Amino acid sequence: MTELFSLKGKRVLITGGTRGLGRAISLQFARAGASVLANYVRDVKAAELLGQEAAAHGLVIETVRADLSSEKGMETLVAAVGVETPISSLIHCAATGVHRPFEQLTLRHFDWTFGLNLRAFFDLVQRLLPRFAQGASIVGISSEGAVRAVPQYSLVGSSKGALEAMLRHLAVELAPRGIRVNILAPGTILTDVWKVLPESEKRLAEAADRSALKRLCTLEEVAQVAQFLCSDAASGIVGHTLVVDGGAAIMA
Repeated sequence: MTELFSLKGKRVLITGGTRGLGRAISLQFARAGASVLANYVRDVKAAELLGQEAAAHGLVIETVRADLSSEKGMETLVAAVGVETPISSLIHCAATGVHRPFEQLTLRHFDWTFGLNLRAFFDLVQRLLPRFAQGASIVGISSEGAVRAVPQYSLVGSSKGALEAMLRHLAVELAPRGIRVNILAPGTILTDVWKVLPESEKRLAEAADRSALKRLCTLEEVAQVAQFLCSDAASGIVGHTLVVDGGAAIMA
């Protein structure tokens, strides 16, 4: 049974794969036997630390610096993927955004947020289509802001809602090619984004209280679900939104 969840011999690309949830997924997949290519943009130190941890534990994680909102960055990442080994999984963790009240947002903020969160994903999948293995899996990381209003989150939340819509369409179009597409939607989890959100400590405490578990789900718990979605155990799951929030969404 454990072989159903194994990723041994699989080639995996994780955008935004060196920090926060992306880092947790990179490590989880590598521990499950995958060869991981983790993309990042600015935080060189985080990429170095991930590489050091992988080397210390005999894990196969390669990092590549590439800004997916630019043509040059996209070309760099696609070249790093190569053509020798087909891609078994693509997890789109990379995300950005501006956290301000609506009236303070600009079209530049809009273009920046949607440029990485949605446009880059669209572009990357199109470029990599010929390189996906039969039975490959694409997972887009969404957020609770895609379906509910979150303070100072209108651009990020709406970009995630648009990403979810695109993923559902791709699920139908790509299934005949042997590519499964799903959405992984974490609830409130502790990442760096909370450093720039208003009243973060209060809101984190409220989120933990809303959960049936009375705590926040961990990055590792979400990463384990990502592994499941990309494993043979999830071969029948297509176009699904899998929420990992400790039951917060169903509580009164």
